[in-house]
Amino acid sequence: MGNSYAGQLKTTRFEEVLHNSIEASLRSNNLVPRPIFSQLYLEAEQQLSSLEAGSRADNEEEEEEEEEEGSESSSPPVAYQMKPPPEGCCTTDGFCQAGKDLRLVSISNEHIEVPSGFLLVGAKSPNLPDHLLVCAVDKRFLPDDNGHNALLGFSGNCVGCGKKGFCYFTEFSNHINLKLTTQPKKQKHLKYYLVRNAQGTLTKGSVICWKGAELRGRQSSSSTCSSTSFQLPESSGLSGSTTSETLPTANPSAPAGTQQTAAAVDHTPSTAAFSSAVYNGKESPKQQLVKNNLSALTRPSVLGTLTNTGPPKKRHKGWSPESPSSTETWNLQLNPQAPNRIKNDGGSLSSLPHSALVGPASSPMVGSGEPVSVPDNLLKICKAKPVIFKGHGNFPYLCGNINDVIVSPLLYTCYRNSQSLSRAYEQYGASTIQPISEEMQLLLTVYYLVQLASDQVPLIEDLEQIFMRSWRESHLSEIRQYQQAIPQTFPQVPSQIAAVTSAQLPWLAGLAASSCNDSVHIIECSYSLAEGLSEMFKLLMEGKLMKTNYVVIICANRNRAIDSCIVITGKYQARVLSESMLSPSDYQKEVNYQLVTGKVETLGSFFSTLCPEGDIDLLLEKFYQENQGHISSSLSASVNKPTVMNGTGAAVCTSYEIERHQIRPFQLAVAQKLLSHICSIADSSTQNLDLGSFEKIDFLICVPPSEVTYQQTLFHLWHSGILLELGLEKEHLTKQRVEQYVMKLDAEAQIKFKVFLQNSMQNPHTLFVLIHDHAHWDLMSAMHSLYPQTDLSTGLVDRLLNCREVKEAPNIVTLHVTSFPYALQTQHTHISPYNEIHWPSSYSNGVDLYHENKKYFGLSEFIESTLSGHSIPLLRYDSSFEAMVMALGKRFPRLHSAVIRTFVLIQHYSAAMMAVCGLSQMKNYTSVETLEITQNLINSSRQCPSGHGLMVVLRIPCTPLAAVAYERLYNVRERLALEDNFEIILGNPNSGITVGKRFVEQLKVWQKIEDVDWRPQTYLELEGLPCILIFSGMDPQGESLPRSLRYCDLRLINSSSLVRTTLEQELGLAAYFVSSEIHTEKAVVNDVLESDPEKLSSTDNEDEEIATEGSTSEKRSPMKRERSHSRDSASSSLSSKVSSKTLRSSLLRDTAKSPHHVLSNSTEETTNNYERQKQKVDKGAQTTISKYLPSVTEQPDTKQNIKSAQISITSSSSSPFSSSTSSSAPTHNSFILQTSQCAMTKASKQPPIVFLPKLVYDIITSTDSSGLPKSSSLLPYHSVMWASSFRPLMSKMMTCTEQSLYYRQWTVPKPIHMDYNNRTEGRMDTFHPRRLLLSGPPQIGKTGAYLQFLSILSRMLIRLTEVDVYDEEEININIKEESDQYYHQPGDMWPELETFKKMPFDYTIHDPKYEDASLICSKVQTINNEDRSVSRRQEDMYTRRQTTRMRLSKYAAYNTYHHCEQCHQYMGFNPRYQIYESTLHAFAFSYSMLGEEIQLHFIIPKSKEHHFVFSQPGRQLESMRLPLVTDKSEDYIKSPTFTPTTGRHEHGLFNLYHAMDGASHLHVLVVKEYEMAIYKKYWPNHIMLVLPSIFNSAGVGAAHFLIKELSYHNLELERNRQEELGIKPQDIWPFIVISDDSCVMWNAVEVDCSGDRKSDYTWTERNVSLKQILQHIEATPNVTHYALIGMRKWSSKTNSAEIKEPFSCCHVHDFIMLNVDLTQNVQYNQNRFTCDDVDFNLRVHSAGLLICRFNHFSVMKKQIAVGGQRSFHIKSKVSDSPVSISPAQYICAPDSKHTFLAAPAQLLLEKYLQYHSHRFFPLSLKNYSHPVLSVDCYLNLGPQIAVCYVSSRPHSLNISSSGLTFSGLLLYLCDSFVVASFLKKFHFLKGATLCVICQDRNSLRQTVVRLELEDEWQFRLRDEFQTANAKEDRPLFFLTGRHI
Repeated sequence: MGNSYAGQLKTTRFEEVLHNSIEASLRSNNLVPRPIFSQLYLEAEQQLSSLEAGSRADNEEEEEEEEEEGSESSSPPVAYQMKPPPEGCCTTDGFCQAGKDLRLVSISNEHIEVPSGFLLVGAKSPNLPDHLLVCAVDKRFLPDDNGHNALLGFSGNCVGCGKKGFCYFTEFSNHINLKLTTQPKKQKHLKYYLVRNAQGTLTKGSVICWKGAELRGRQSSSSTCSSTSFQLPESSGLSGSTTSETLPTANPSAPAGTQQTAAAVDHTPSTAAFSSAVYNGKESPKQQLVKNNLSALTRPSVLGTLTNTGPPKKRHKGWSPESPSSTETWNLQLNPQAPNRIKNDGGSLSSLPHSALVGPASSPMVGSGEPVSVPDNLLKICKAKPVIFKGHGNFPYLCGNINDVIVSPLLYTCYRNSQSLSRAYEQYGASTIQPISEEMQLLLTVYYLVQLASDQVPLIEDLEQIFMRSWRESHLSEIRQYQQAIPQTFPQVPSQIAAVTSAQLPWLAGLAASSCNDSVHIIECSYSLAEGLSEMFKLLMEGKLMKTNYVVIICANRNRAIDSCIVITGKYQARVLSESMLSPSDYQKEVNYQLVTGKVETLGSFFSTLCPEGDIDLLLEKFYQENQGHISSSLSASVNKPTVMNGTGAAVCTSYEIERHQIRPFQLAVAQKLLSHICSIADSSTQNLDLGSFEKIDFLICVPPSEVTYQQTLFHLWHSGILLELGLEKEHLTKQRVEQYVMKLDAEAQIKFKVFLQNSMQNPHTLFVLIHDHAHWDLMSAMHSLYPQTDLSTGLVDRLLNCREVKEAPNIVTLHVTSFPYALQTQHTHISPYNEIHWPSSYSNGVDLYHENKKYFGLSEFIESTLSGHSIPLLRYDSSFEAMVMALGKRFPRLHSAVIRTFVLIQHYSAAMMAVCGLSQMKNYTSVETLEITQNLINSSRQCPSGHGLMVVLRIPCTPLAAVAYERLYNVRERLALEDNFEIILGNPNSGITVGKRFVEQLKVWQKIEDVDWRPQTYLELEGLPCILIFSGMDPQGESLPRSLRYCDLRLINSSSLVRTTLEQELGLAAYFVSSEIHTEKAVVNDVLESDPEKLSSTDNEDEEIATEGSTSEKRSPMKRERSHSRDSASSSLSSKVSSKTLRSSLLRDTAKSPHHVLSNSTEETTNNYERQKQKVDKGAQTTISKYLPSVTEQPDTKQNIKSAQISITSSSSSPFSSSTSSSAPTHNSFILQTSQCAMTKASKQPPIVFLPKLVYDIITSTDSSGLPKSSSLLPYHSVMWASSFRPLMSKMMTCTEQSLYYRQWTVPKPIHMDYNNRTEGRMDTFHPRRLLLSGPPQIGKTGAYLQFLSILSRMLIRLTEVDVYDEEEININIKEESDQYYHQPGDMWPELETFKKMPFDYTIHDPKYEDASLICSKVQTINNEDRSVSRRQEDMYTRRQTTRMRLSKYAAYNTYHHCEQCHQYMGFNPRYQIYESTLHAFAFSYSMLGEEIQLHFIIPKSKEHHFVFSQPGRQLESMRLPLVTDKSEDYIKSPTFTPTTGRHEHGLFNLYHAMDGASHLHVLVVKEYEMAIYKKYWPNHIMLVLPSIFNSAGVGAAHFLIKELSYHNLELERNRQEELGIKPQDIWPFIVISDDSCVMWNAVEVDCSGDRKSDYTWTERNVSLKQILQHIEATPNVTHYALIGMRKWSSKTNSAEIKEPFSCCHVHDFIMLNVDLTQNVQYNQNRFTCDDVDFNLRVHSAGLLICRFNHFSVMKKQIAVGGQRSFHIKSKVSDSPVSISPAQYICAPDSKHTFLAAPAQLLLEKYLQYHSHRFFPLSLKNYSHPVLSVDCYLNLGPQIAVCYVSSRPHSLNISSSGLTFSGLLLYLCDSFVVASFLKKFHFLKGATLCVICQDRNSLRQTVVRLELEDEWQFRLRDEFQTANAKEDRPLFFLTGRHI
């Protein structure tokens, strides 16, 4: 085992693992965490193996030393204390202690005496990595060739000083100054045998084969190829950031990387600079010295990061063999071509983890045994660089021409990952269920390779799934059986099925490969892989592997584990795999290099040889010269004609309509989902978002640095009107202002972002929404983008959006918006799964959820169209193009396939254009597909009277190639004189759009734009423009395409970069909305053609025809279809399904339209005819263009006609058409017909057709068993990797949410990913609380959705700052006593007491809430007998009251949802006080009327105790402190405020902090006992007065009664207390405030009396603080003489008359100041539920006390839909069924079997009288001149009955009743003041009714007798009633009688 400390237990490590294990078990819900000790031991072993595996490729001498250092870094071993050297001896490295030089380079030519039996060996010193120290060692202590038979111990001599007899290697290592920090071991430091060469020089020989080293490598899953994980290009952080942190070790699949040794010559323009750095596959000493001196700054960019351990160590000489000399150190950083960057981020076709990819120049892995020489001229002979995948076991050295091979660790990583059981399976017991064996892995790999077709490339994903399935099948029984692990060693125990042995393996592999026609070749070797590789190279050079794509080399030795590797020799496969190892940036550089250095010229010259008549350019020039005159005249005529027609008012295409900004149902639904997520964040208890504190919205949209995307977002923003709606901008918006809200993530972004951050800090009450659109675009970690060689813009998202300021700002919400969210859904994501919003699906269980008039075509719809049984396939590939590319790839092996593909495609387009223009011979040099595209493009604008045409998108990711393509196509177009026919636009992400002037003018006409300087800035504005858009840029960046898009040519996308995001975003370009409405045009056309039955078989729109007739057309077709099942678009394109009959009819119709339109409208005929020509269907078929033209005799100049007509190349299997075409037809047909022919209209009704590379097509269209496209199971993004190969497969049935959870569990970010450091493994606190993710398919309308979200969020915030307040006019104004006398001036601030006493009391109720109440008569009034109001239904009481919405002022009262910093202390969030730190105090007082002592409880928070007086010894509550009448303070409110409340713990407006403007005040909530706890929870810092439990079912009267009685009792206590302090009793402040819990704001009227006349005045009303109002009222002169003071109810309809008199003597409600001293003998009725304030007001007035209403003050009452009176529900006492009970059932006859109700008797009485009092008082109904006499109480008898209130108290003020005759008498709970003589004063109508109400039947009889009622009233037994209560609920009893 050498010096491995992997098994040592370390205390700190133990604690850490123990902690993690406990935490994991707590967090885990189904998985059993790994045992602690196995973690300690096994993880250490993993760390070790990853490092051993990760040593230097061609410097195997460093292998163990590097591994040793690695193990030190990850878990430091016990320090080795070296014995100090003797004094005076030499301690120089490379010299022995005697001072003699031992370095091989110094003494290689010296004669060294070697005793017999000794050998010279080379020792390695850790301090001299570049040198070997020469030693003489007894060979008995060295191993033989097989690593065996070495004696234990050591015997050696020093060759420097000659000292002999060292018996311990420790002693010897000290002597030769190895200066070790670990225990010296000979196996570790004696590395090589030294031998003399032919010149007699001592040189390094073969490696000493130590058995221990080999064994150790085996046990740690063989040695990995390197310790770099493949994160390189982006992962290079500064030394401080990258190298300081340890990567996670618990990741079993972190792929091991590889080392590169030499630059491939044709991959790098600067090969010369690096070639000197390679010395036979190793570094020359000079370069190694340079490397050791590389600064820490440059190193990480070269090194990368370690996989499973710490950062790179200080001495990895072999990490980058191409390091330049010291003068080039910085050049290394800046050199864009540096081949030593490990390529990963581009993704690999073969790659699952791109992390495990190797660069193009990457070569040997860790080598062992003898080296293998790579033959010269390998590339030249093989036409491809073989890719060698290291498999199992040891891999030999490669030397020689190593530039011509590529070595990859990908397969090795896959094997290793598949052998490390994931944690998910450890629950089954790691010891019983074993991973798949190495033999089985290799055999399955062979099976997989055998079944691959010749045009397929191996995919690691496929292999991993095969391994997973195989493992599951073989262990299914164990997984079911074993629930307990049987302790066995791990992992060597074989599973229970018969395993493949290493001896059987070669034979079984050979058997498997025997069936594949030699595409897989097996080489078995007996000793090492070296011989197999040598044989393979030999066979390659001899050309014997021409048919072989894969060579599997197996070395299966009985005594040890297998060694294997797989060599990809197939030219196509090797090319794809090698190119897949280039990162996107290196791919661009590579292509650019090939263009710049002229390597592509060979390709051009090859093309020119293809054309029989010479170079295409010559043909073009010739064509141009010959036809210049004809073309210009005919073309200008045809092209300009539509414009002329338009100008003269003739036919114009009506199909062009620009879509205005409108919100679709889907977008609204998504916006609402976003809003609900925001609300749920705000509602959560974490208080991460306080929506109540925000007044407005601001936002910033971040978009990728694409000019088109930027302009497109500005366009959407402008037209959405959102800026005006949010109030961010005023009218007359300018573009410059809109630009403030959109930020391109480019170099200038930081300035704009800084402004955004500053705004957010300066405006804490504005909610800033940071929208990151196209959020998957740049997820680079900022740490990895600090290097000169990287683009400055990379890592910007991380630097800006993840900065501390954004994360911590409480007013910034980040919304990531993307179509491809996968990279934001990893184990380390910042976004909570609960904060993800996915675009809803349009259907659920077959029901259309949102009615849309358009159907979305996305990836799944495109794939669906390729399935059999569907109509036209929308996805296609071009087989002839692919065949040509493959052929050229073999011919030009050094050219990148992107270059070849681009040049071939440009050639095809050029040839197609020439063919369409009449050079028919060129049709052989293009493909059917390209011809179809070109022909439809060129002819499209001529089918429309306005010249609308199609767009063709030609996607060329590589910018340099796009420029080449643009230039070439542009030239071809000019030569063919097509420059007025269609535009060619180069779409570069970094620049805007350039469109020719003529086409700009055309667009302006179509879009009705008058701006002279207008230019299209987005692709959407190119709608209807016939054009080829060359779309460049490595990735699309969110650009949208117009509806006129017809073809999306993706044949040039980088098919080797197979990651899900990359593929889906390329296909996303074609995503499209198709109108789902039935098109009327089609029907009209059919009507026009009705006369010809044959023509009816076709519509003008073939695509639609095919969709309906796809199955039948084949039967009707006379052709025999040869390739009906192929997916090749040549056969499955639209045309191949069109019957000849259909073709013929559409041709005839087209010809009839215009001779210039022959064949121009059909996409399909061309392809079909060309297809027929290829198939040679008819013997008589003639490929001539003139068949479809007017015959030669009629048209002498055929050539000219061909050009002017722009005819398509077609071929016909029947010749009769030629004569019919000559018939002249009118050029102006039906207008409708012309409209329907508009190519753009057709394009907008069907999705575009997409052409893909064959490779991508196969992956997209192949599905797994569940129907999931293969592309979905690819690695989701290039900067993430799979957490494990042992992951379940994705399923088609997965919803977006389930996919998200899948990726969150099974993917981890690489170090280059910005989420990499957010790694507390899914713990909730790693999620950022204010970060959301919106994902939806591409082009579906996400921008509109998030703009709509901003709109409704803003509206909601405004709504949060608004309340609905009652806004009703005062009632009964007409009954008011009209008098000209005004007692006060309008401007008076306070009432004058003597004047006020003269004011009469207004008995009439004016408060609109009492609209349903009985009118109170004050004298003989002439009231109209018409209805005062229509009685409302009970439930309408609240819903029908008129409200208005008001913005909350800064003086508003708030409910519990309001949080702001100022309120925190007030609400109890002050850290000085614990949140529930309050005490409960009992307070008792006796009250004679109740006949018992009243026990109340106060809950007093610690912070409010200063308002109370406590007894000293026992801290008993004594009284509540009251101020003096004479006290004056600006910051103090003298009156305590009491707020009775029920059912409104959340919604009651008890936060008076702002209303009181911060003034000190005493506020007491009066709550029922059963609600105490909930109120205390919501209002911990408020004083509570808890009513006794007997009042739990009482109404508001009881609360008012107790508040008043308690306050008077407290006044007495305070007078007594302060009297002792010398204060007079009358000086104690006697007022309290009783406020409703819905009073929200207060207003004051300011009167300006500065007019000329005294009576002139103006007034304004404004919001003021409650503090101002109360202090004003408290300052009233002689205030203590007033019993009740109140204010108006606010109304927007208040008129001048109401406030002309500033004070009124009338009823007051809702918010009153009550003088408890004056009203001592006037009580509230504690039994009342309704109208108790009116009742109390009448009692106070009748007692002769003053009631003053300040008319200049008003209170606004908020409409609160819960609690209050609504909390009383009247229901049956028997059943719980919520059956509504009508008020008529509230009373019943005594002793009846009526259903009793569960409600207080008083409530039933009041409600019954309100709705059914006419039963008791029939004469009173609408008889307002004869009211009901109500003695000592006011009860509401409904609006149609008037009452007259009188008090029986002596000396009370009553109205004069002398002239009144009453229609009824109401005696309610009469007391002893009511006597018979009092009643006899009043006169009643004959037949008037009496109602006596008492507590029981006995009292009823006594009252009748006492008041002598039977003298004047007649009673019957049946006239007795009771409330519908059970006896125990104490019903009230009624007796009614008639006046005699």
